[in-house]
Amino acid sequence: MRQPVLAAAFSLAALTFFAGSALAQQGLPPLKPPPPPPIKPYQQVAVTAPAQFNDPSFVAFRKQLADVAAKKDRAALAKMIVAQKFFWIEDKNLADPRKSGIDILAKAIDLDAKDGSGWDTLSGYAGEPTAAELPQQKGVVCAPAPPGIDAKASEALGQATGTEPSDWGYPTNGGVEVHAAAAPNSPVVEKLGMILIRVLPDSSQPSDPNQPYFLHVATPSGKTGFVDAAALSPLGGDEICYAKDAGGWKIAGYLGGVSQ
Repeated sequence: MRQPVLAAAFSLAALTFFAGSALAQQGLPPLKPPPPPPIKPYQQVAVTAPAQFNDPSFVAFRKQLADVAAKKDRAALAKMIVAQKFFWIEDKNLADPRKSGIDILAKAIDLDAKDGSGWDTLSGYAGEPTAAELPQQKGVVCAPAPPGIDAKASEALGQATGTEPSDWGYPTNGGVEVHAAAAPNSPVVEKLGMILIRVLPDSSQPSDPNQPYFLHVATPSGKTGFVDAAALSPLGGDEICYAKDAGGWKIAGYLGGVSQ
């Protein structure tokens, strides 16, 4: 699921806008986001794409979840969540034990947002075919699964470029095209292998809503260009977690969530 990358960009833009509005009301100059680290060539770090979690019962559960999300059926969703011990973890467990799983999940993904973005987030998770077991909780799997990366090489890359893990993504497959402009018919300037790619803080939307959303990226050669957002997955981001009991799969928790 690529939505976390886009959501993070939108959240930064929204935070800057609202903070700037508050300063303007006080007669202070508007807040400007810090400039990104300079663009320069960087060392390639290989990535192995996460494997799909092909348990047939899990695939069927995700299809059911997709249908519930499409219908925005809160009552049906509540039945797909564990009755007890739903967790919501950022730096600590934010789940209120006095509240139901559906109420906790709704707050974590802003399910009640008037623009329907919370349901869109849920739909994105329903379409995510990868998942991996949570190391701290046996039997609980979370999606999307992380890719395979050399941790030391990744850390060295961040230090060399002055970036954070949220500044990086990886291609969904080899041969992803980097375009000269944010348009599918623009010239291809480079093709990507299965490596980490730096995503630049450019969240401009296409003028034509029928056109794909493009991310501004910097390649290891130091070139910049634009990649179809559907062709990149984020490094890190929020995850939804599932567990299987006698009654089948259930949503068991959430890692990340909306700002508190």
